[in-house]
Amino acid sequence: MAEQFENQGGMATSDPPALVRWLTSKVMTRMWRPEAIARRRAKAERKRQRAGEPHRVSYFHQLDDGYSHLAAQTLRPLLERYDIELDFQLVSAQHDRNLPEPELLLRLSRTDSAKVAPHYGLRFPENAKAADPALVSLGQRILARAEASNAPELAVTVGDALWASDAAGMEALADAHGAVDAASADARVAGGNALRAKRGHYSGAMFHYGGEWYWGVDRLYHLENRLVDLGASRARDEALLAPRPEIEFGPLRDDGSLTFEIYPSLRSPYTSLIFDHAVRLAEETGVRTVMRPVLPMVMRGVPATRQKGFYIFSDAAREARALGLDWGRIADPIGDPVRNAYSLYPWAVEQGKGTALLSSFLHAAFFDGVPTNARAGLRTVVESAGLSWDEAEKILGNRDWEDAFEANRLAMYDFGSWGVPSFRLLDEAGREVLALWGQDRLWLFSREIQRLLRERAG
Repeated sequence: MAEQFENQGGMATSDPPALVRWLTSKVMTRMWRPEAIARRRAKAERKRQRAGEPHRVSYFHQLDDGYSHLAAQTLRPLLERYDIELDFQLVSAQHDRNLPEPELLLRLSRTDSAKVAPHYGLRFPENAKAADPALVSLGQRILARAEASNAPELAVTVGDALWASDAAGMEALADAHGAVDAASADARVAGGNALRAKRGHYSGAMFHYGGEWYWGVDRLYHLENRLVDLGASRARDEALLAPRPEIEFGPLRDDGSLTFEIYPSLRSPYTSLIFDHAVRLAEETGVRTVMRPVLPMVMRGVPATRQKGFYIFSDAAREARALGLDWGRIADPIGDPVRNAYSLYPWAVEQGKGTALLSSFLHAAFFDGVPTNARAGLRTVVESAGLSWDEAEKILGNRDWEDAFEANRLAMYDFGSWGVPSFRLLDEAGREVLALWGQDRLWLFSREIQRLLRERAG
């Protein structure tokens, strides 16, 4: 499996040998099925109980990351609601193959955090600029001196000063709370980075508990549900601090004046989870759908390390369960299976079956474990989409689609995204209203569609 993730780069990369593909698919399927996850969680809990340890949650705070500022605002409420001990770690952005576009990610974190914060009852400034390195350094020096008891509150106040570009306010915090020297702060950050890497991750705003990682506010509900199941909740009710936002499929309906662009990829676990929901959202709200498929990231030269691959599949498995999907029988479609399916896509669109072909392929690869590298598997995909295999065979493997798919990629980069699935919503004049990356942002697009329709209705 390591080879599968490490060695699949750009278009020129050869497909993995059949045995490697088969073994990788079997391993991924076995590791991320619900029963396997349940066994690992039970083992972690038995280990905790035998050691007599508390429910210890580690949190990795990256000061210049917008998502970390949102996550920091949940720390004190988490401590009050759950019987946990918090281990607060300072980290910095990695500049390696796990995060090949760190500056783009930081920019996205600011834009995205400002959009989602109000829906979680949190705050992040609109149009925030990149964090001032000098203020980041001072903020780290302040937080490196913080006691465990006040780190949650101080992380928030330091973040407020940072994102407001309030140098005087940051200096006042240093005067009030103290600050270590720069070398000590750097050592603290290096220690946090090392611990994060040892446990198997690379991002900021990450929670770690019992062998699993939870990303920021968006995955906090998974951690909360786990703590509730373990009897660690202090609350009398079952409400969560950060429940998963629901996708709103109505009630208002458009007349096709709004445009909803969907940027999927056929090797993306996250695309496989949300593709049908995105199509349903467009259908039930009446917006005009524009499907803009792109090549998988690893097939266009963006690396996917073993560490990153493991996290993505483990996270996708939890998200699938939350969506009520029987997901996880995987037959990795990297390489020729994806290219072959894409070679049929323009033809399928002409038949009015383009979306059906993409959906059929994603279900085959991620729900049903159909080996799409075999002709029989691809035939299953084509016929399940309501298309003729005899006709498909005649055009299979052409390269006529490549220029259009590259144009889709460039359009995605133009609005600040480089991953899939991404979405973009345009108003009746073709102006961009919202453009974001992530299957966990479809709910935000659904709410934005309803907001626009309410404004139009007066």
